[in-house]
Formats: sequence, structure tokens, C-alpha cells
Amino acid sequence: MQINPITLKDLAALIEATFIGNEGHLITGLNEIHRVTPGDAVFVDHPKYYDKALQSAATTVIINKDVECPAGKALIIHPEPFTAFNKLTQHFKPKQYSSVFNSPSASIGVNSIVMPGAFIGNHVSIGNNCIIHPNVIIYDNCRIGNNVIIHAGTIIGSDAFYFKNRKTHFEQLQTCGNVIIEDDVHIGANCAIDKGVTSDTIIGKGTIIDNLVHIAHDVVIGEMCLFAAGIAVAGCCNIGNRVTMWGQVGVSSSLTIGDGAVIQAQSGVGEDIPAGMVVFGTPATETKAKMREIFALRQLPALIQKLYDK
Repeated sequence: MQINPITLKDLAALIEATFIGNEGHLITGLNEIHRVTPGDAVFVDHPKYYDKALQSAATTVIINKDVECPAGKALIIHPEPFTAFNKLTQHFKPKQYSSVFNSPSASIGVNSIVMPGAFIGNHVSIGNNCIIHPNVIIYDNCRIGNNVIIHAGTIIGSDAFYFKNRKTHFEQLQTCGNVIIEDDVHIGANCAIDKGVTSDTIIGKGTIIDNLVHIAHDVVIGEMCLFAAGIAVAGCCNIGNRVTMWGQVGVSSSLTIGDGAVIQAQSGVGEDIPAGMVVFGTPATETKAKMREIFALRQLPALIQKLYDK
């Protein structure tokens, strides 16, 4: 999320924190670690990720420990960086709520049809020749391209499933990102596509998504992908062009799936998949290797019985 430039001193004051660095150092954005660019502030609250944050492209790090500040960067010291980041998100991009089905600030293109019962939020942009079926919900600021079809009951732009476990409750990370659906995308019924935490969830041009598919926050899907029903893709995954996923596939967070990969039905993906590979099973591995493994396992009872018969 880009923000109006603010000095280190003033940003630290917003969250009542101390800082290390030039008080005039400028912050121009707030982003998660996987989306940071120079000028951004990022938060880190676990020693496991200190080095990753400090060595990232972010030039300001909100951290819960007084550590050595890398050259050219600034630190903001706060006992709860997660909560501090939430406060900054709410300050720079406060929530807006609409009380009408179609917000007057929404833009709907030529020959696009929004059927009764659909909700179009604030500052939504819908291109030309789109069909939005009944009971579709499109949250604020989402951008829909041309020739897009979204079937009934689908929700575009819901909050990320991102919570911190506190002793008495779960604290939600405030999401201020967006969903971008490019041209010629077809989305089935009762799907859910979450907005990015600080940036965009993107569905690439020409991609087809079946019913009951969940796409989590900050997922980037390439062009001409084909997703069958019942798929769940966890946050921050990068999926290439012309990837095919068959029914009931589950994909763990922060993975990369290369161009042209095929994931067979009911597979559980826990590692990156190279371009062009066909995988199957849980954990998903190359299909022929997985079939040999299954065949070998089927021989075990007979082999064990032979041992007992000796």
C-alpha cells in the first residue's frame, strides 16, 4: 500500500514508538515482506524472520527488539509490531462501509449487466461486457476487467485469513489490499477470492475458475489457468500461466507453481512445482513416481504375509 510520504519521526509518533535512524527518513508505503519495495515499512515480530526483514528491500522495519540498524535503513522499535502495523493501516486507509447495493462511486462499463441482489462496493471498477450474477458481492476498490463472468454467490475481496494468537483472543491483521480480475476471466458460483493484505490478489487474463474455489490473500494467478471445483489456494502463492488444477486440490502458502504445471485431483501441494510437471497425491509428487510408490505400497501386505508364513 502506497501512502503519502511521512517522516520516520512522525510515523513513530503515530504508534507511540521509538526509532533508530534519521528523523527525516521518509516512508512511502506499508507492505508485507513478500511485496516490499524501497521506501516501504514492514513489520517483524519473531526472531526467525528478523534477518529476512532487515535484509529485505524495505527501508524501514518495525521490530520488537533493539538491533543494529542496516546501512540506509531505519528501525521503529515497538513491543507489538503486529498491532502497530494494524494501527498504521487503519490510519492511512480507514474502513469504509456502503449502505446501498450499488455504490454511487462504483464504475460499471458499457454493456455490463449487474443482476438483482448483487452488491457492488465503493470505488469498484467493472469493465465492459461483464455479467455479474445475483448475490455476487464485490468489496470496495476491487477491479474487474472486460468480458468477465462472475456467477451467483461468489465473493470478491473478503478479508485475509491472517490472525495472531493472543492469550485471550485472535487479533486480525487489518487488510487494505485489493483484488484485480483481468479480462476474459470466468468465475463459478460460491467462490471466495480474498483481497491482498497490503497489495493485490490477481487473477490473470483468460483464467477459468469452477464453483466452490477459494483463493486466499496475495495469490497471483497467471493467464489461461484452469481450476476445477473445490480447490483451496493458501496465501501468497505465485501460479504461472496455463496451470491446471483438478478438483479438491489444496495448495500450501507461499509456493510457486510453474507455467503449464498440472495438479491432479485431490492432491495436496506442499512444495514448489516446476514448470510443466504433472503431479499427484499428498504430498504431491511427479505422477509416474507417485503411481510407482502406490503400487509398491500395495505389495506390502503380501510381502509381510510371506515373512509370517516362513
